[in-house]
Amino acid sequence: MEQLDQLREMFRMQRALNQRIGVNTDAMDEKEKTQWLLNYCRAMTQEISELTDSVPWKWWAKYQKFDEQNARVEVVDIFHFLISAAQVLGMSADDVFQAYLKKNAVNFQRQESGYTVKDENDSKHI
Repeated sequence: MEQLDQLREMFRMQRALNQRIGVNTDAMDEKEKTQWLLNYCRAMTQEISELTDSVPWKWWAKYQKFDEQNARVEVVDIFHFLISAAQVLGMSADDVFQAYLKKNAVNFQRQESGYTVKDENDSKHI
């Protein structure tokens, strides 16, 4: 149960940070939700690029080194924006956890079945 409390605390802290910078995810209309969800998706894309740059992915460049410390920071940055995106969608830490459990079960079922055919309906209950 400790992990669940940590996730709730992350959500609480992110809400406080967003409010500090003037973003109130609880009071958004559909247009604002669309804009902020797009903002957070773009921010996560950038953070993923920065995470990628922490790994020596350029096979032609011999100077690169794995920057594990920076990679850890980028993962945390992704969490900041991911939690904000969840909050825009009205999801709490508990909602995310419950959806994760359901989606994880779907993913295991897909692996058990060989996942040879895409079925969009297998996630509709999440």
